[in-house]
Amino acid sequence: MKKSLMFACVLMFALKVVSQQVKKVQIAEIEDIIQKTDHPVIISFWATWCIPCLHEIPYFQETVKKYADQKVELVLVSLDFKESYPAALETFVKRRNFKASLYWLNETNADLFCAKIDSKWNGSIPATLFINNKTNYRKFFDRQLTPLQVEAEVKAQVKE
Repeated sequence: MKKSLMFACVLMFALKVVSQQVKKVQIAEIEDIIQKTDHPVIISFWATWCIPCLHEIPYFQETVKKYADQKVELVLVSLDFKESYPAALETFVKRRNFKASLYWLNETNADLFCAKIDSKWNGSIPATLFINNKTNYRKFFDRQLTPLQVEAEVKAQVKE
């Protein structure tokens, strides 16, 4: 009985890891994550066709792993076209082995959703929001970041 239970738990974990799903969301759900989070979060707005985005995602993943004890979370919000959701997008993130909370923003009016993230965001990507509600830390970038910049922002974000 114990072996069967253990096997079932391992199987469920393996299925969750293998099937990296991308959840369809509206901007209100991203706003909700921003407002209600109780730990440091990096929210990266990206797309599969954005080369600078694809360069910096590994920096985020490495830094989040390094600060795992600080509970830093990476949230990847895809701005890919609707034709890519879900199949092409999920295949892409699986192939790239992205380790993050994954969302596809089901919005077309950038004038509406960009302003809800940051008033200076004009819609360019990559765009990243570092937030820690516990320390009132909030910093937004509308350009590609280097590994050193990501590290510096996370250090500032987790500083208490």
